[in-house]
Amino acid sequence: MDANTPQVRVLLVDDEALMRSGLRLMIDGARSIEVVGEASDGDEALVRDRELKPDVILLDIRMPRRDGLATLQALRDQGSRARVVMLTAFDTDDFLLQALRGGAVSFLLKDSPPEEVVDAVLDAARDRARFSPDALGRLVRLAADGTAGPGGAAGSSGAAGTGSGAVPEGVTEREWEVARMVAQGLTNQEIGEQLYMSVATVKTHLGRMYHKLDVTNRVQLAIRVLELGG
Repeated sequence: MDANTPQVRVLLVDDEALMRSGLRLMIDGARSIEVVGEASDGDEALVRDRELKPDVILLDIRMPRRDGLATLQALRDQGSRARVVMLTAFDTDDFLLQALRGGAVSFLLKDSPPEEVVDAVLDAARDRARFSPDALGRLVRLAADGTAGPGGAAGSSGAAGTGSGAVPEGVTEREWEVARMVAQGLTNQEIGEQLYMSVATVKTHLGRMYHKLDVTNRVQLAIRVLELGG
């Protein structure tokens, strides 16, 4: 490990001790990652977050008493600076979009290989979302079908989608074009090549769209575009 590389401090939160042990074995000491603590439920997670001030929290979405979504909200309420990666077994589709809207950076399948878990933690520390193609595809289908529950396509506030890809009020045509390409899974480089603009210009458009659509990352933007009929 490079001595100049800052440590990424991680808190593990899962009600299953075996799962926490497995995660610790996967990531502790890998590529500048340090597991600084564990918690077995949401209430303990809040205490440990205040004590340890981790950079990243791996948070189980299903736990007794206080589940992952409630814990995520409570972490935000207490001013946690940690980036949250939700852990799911993929039997919780109705919670996934809610977790992202609640501030989670991304989510991981519980059977993800070690390298994918390590990459997700490092990306989260940099505020970058990471999703497997299957996971992103499932999120896209949920958003497009309007099955996200409160705040989903059927009940979302703000500009109403028309289903025809009409540009929402307050958004320029070029900004909407860039946002729709994000929803199609294109990278900034690919968007720039197709629209004949620099990557820096793409990033500028994305920054404006984050603000206008009240989202914080590319996946949230893609979901919002789909909800608005993009």
